[in-house]
Amino acid sequence: MFKKITLLLIFILIVLFFYFVIHYYLSEENIKKINLSRSNVKVNLINKSSNIPFLDNDTNNVIEFNSGFNSENKIKKRSFWNLIQNK
Repeated sequence: MFKKITLLLIFILIVLFFYFVIHYYLSEENIKKINLSRSNVKVNLINKSSNIPFLDNDTNNVIEFNSGFNSENKIKKRSFWNLIQNK
């Protein structure tokens, strides 16, 4: 009996929770707050994006090519068969 009452109470609490959440979410007051917040975000974005400073390009001739690069091939030719024949 006690178990059935607790289950019924839990079920009622869950249903009430969802009812109040949905009721608040769909209320006119909440919809007005959401629309006001969205319009404020748009206005703030436009205001802040118009105040962004323009930075001049100061990266001309920054990268220098290393002309001291040695292009000689120092790779030794290796052959597995020559290594076996030497032994």
